[in-house]
Formats: sequence, C-alpha cells, structure tokens
Amino acid sequence: METCEERLVKILKDVGINPVLSLPCEKIKGLLSLLEKEFLHIPLTREEEGVGISAGAALAGKRPCMFIQSSGMGNMLNALMSLTKTYSLPLSIFVSWRGVYNEKIQAQVPFGKALPGVFEACGIGYTVLEKEEDLSLVEDRLSRVYEKKEIHVFLMSPFLWKEQPEYSYFQRWLPSIKHVQRSLRKFSRRFIRFDFIEALASILDGEVVVSNLGIPSKELFYIKHRPLNFYMLGSMGMATAIGTGLSLFTKRRVIVIDGDGGLLMNPGTLGTVAYLSPEDLFIIAIDNGSYGSTGDQPTLSSRCVDLEAVARAFGIMRTQKTDSPRELLRILKNKRKGPFFIHAIARPGNKDIPDIPLTPLEIRELFSNALLRDGSP
Repeated sequence: METCEERLVKILKDVGINPVLSLPCEKIKGLLSLLEKEFLHIPLTREEEGVGISAGAALAGKRPCMFIQSSGMGNMLNALMSLTKTYSLPLSIFVSWRGVYNEKIQAQVPFGKALPGVFEACGIGYTVLEKEEDLSLVEDRLSRVYEKKEIHVFLMSPFLWKEQPEYSYFQRWLPSIKHVQRSLRKFSRRFIRFDFIEALASILDGEVVVSNLGIPSKELFYIKHRPLNFYMLGSMGMATAIGTGLSLFTKRRVIVIDGDGGLLMNPGTLGTVAYLSPEDLFIIAIDNGSYGSTGDQPTLSSRCVDLEAVARAFGIMRTQKTDSPRELLRILKNKRKGPFFIHAIARPGNKDIPDIPLTPLEIRELFSNALLRDGSP
C-alpha cells in the first residue's frame, strides 16, 4: 500500500521537480529520507540560503522545491519577497506546520499559529494539507507554480504523517566520517553529547550556562538543573548570540553549549564574538555531525566542515579540539581568558529523558532572578 510520503514523492516526480532543498524536521524525517534517495537533494544550513540556491536553479530553467519547518519561514521571508517575488521566480515550499496539532514544544506555537496571516499579508498563496485526501490538491497547484512563476506554500499538518514509520539516520551517518577532512580523522567519536554535558555539569558553580535548543537543554536539565541555566526552546542558531549578549553585561563566566547544526546556521556570530572579545565567554561546540533533535540527519560537519577552523577563520584565536569529556574539564578548569572556542567531537545519540517541566516564562524568571540577585550580575 502506497504511503503518504511515497505518494507525494510520485507527485513531485511527475511535475518535474529538481532540485529538492531541505532543513530537517522530526515530523517529516521519513519523507526527507525518501527525498534524498529520489532527487538531487541539497541539504541547507539556513532557510535563506535555500531561497538563493532556488533562485539560481529557477534562473537556469529548473523547478526547485524546498522542505522546511514552519519556524524557518521567519528566517526567509525577506529573501522570498526581495528576491523570489521581486524577480517573479517560481518556488514551491513544503512546510512542516508546527504549533497547530499535538505540539509539545511551546516555542513552536506563536509563529505556527500566525503563519496563514503572514502569508496573506505578504501575498503568498498557500494550501493546507491535513489529511491524505488533501494530497490530490498538490499536483495541479504545483504545476501552476512553475507555469505562472509564483511562490506557493504547502502547509503540512503533522496529522498527515501520524503513521510515519520510525527511521534512523545513524547507520548512514557512520560511513560519512570516512570522507571528513584530515583535521578530524585523528579524533575518535567515543562519547555522546550527554557525556560532555555531564562532565561540564560536574564543575558548575556560579557560571552562567546557555544551552542549545531541544535535546541538549533537556539533557542539561536532567543532569543538573540550576537557575543559572538558560534552556532554549526555539530560535535555532542563536545560542552563541545569547551567550555573547550575556557576557557583555555580567562578571560571571558564560558557557554556551552549542552544536554543529546551530553554528552552521548562523556562523557569522563567531565573527561578532571575535570583534567584541568578551573575556569570560566560553563556547563549547558539541559536534556530533548530526541534527540530534530531529532524527540525526547528518550535518556538513560530518563530511567537510571543521568548526574549530571556522572559529579561527572568523578571528577567535583561543580554540581547542577534544574528543574527551575529561579533557573538556581540564580546559574549563584552566583560568585562561576568552573568548574561547572548544570543539568537542562526539558521536550521534540522545538519552531518552523527559521534557523540561517549565514554561518559557518560568525559565526566564528563574534565570533572570538568579543572574541579578544581590545586584551583582
């Protein structure tokens, strides 16, 4: 029996889609795995990048199509309006519509609910796909996108994929490390991210910690919840930026737990860090070569990007690479000045732990009160 994923792939083929560009979402991981097999697939680091690549493909006479999470629409609206719409270039965008059905992550709700109104305000057409029968709407509207040179968004409710089979990228990730650049080959991937966070937590005292969104924040909460931990629930790619802002206005040491996916999405922040040079900022980039919170889809650091080299190229001169939680502790115990970039090489894998039982406002209040206590941030 044909699945929803297989049916949509067939429609895309019949319309002549090429290329397919994507950023991962846990709700459509099965669909994304099929797209990678069936099309020229371009993995993105940020949604705006996809708008630019799609524009180039459209100018060359191709029929580009993007698959993203709804939160990513906020990253690409200006590019869509100032590039795609201004030049009347065709682009279809399939959006995993978060925040509207059985949503567990509160940070997904505000923008998810606002999306239809956003499209209407921008003059962008959209079609809601909530059940399998709605896929019949796709083919005709998809063809029209390229004939009329329009932008059209297909909002895919998670309800559409409620029966999606389990899929793991882990075995596909392992061979990719054979092709990684020489600078990483001597480092093993023995430990998972949880091991590095557990080591870090063992020495935390008065430090401020900003934790990357999703499972890293859940792991930190599970290992050592404390008021001076700021747990991110959304805004991928912003962990280092938040830590940088904090480091300018506190005398405490600020430790950022970032990841390869987040840093690749917003690498320019590293240049800002180098320019500002906050002495008490330590960035721990736990690089497991995958998008750990969305199904372990490989990131570019599993193949061709050395994050420590990126940090140094942006001007951060104090850097170190490690594959050991014990060595991470040794680096952090050294009282050297920052900014300091620690590239921690890990393997994919998440601990099965519960969600953080705090609302965003509770996280903010706990953190701000602890930071400002006694009038000495």
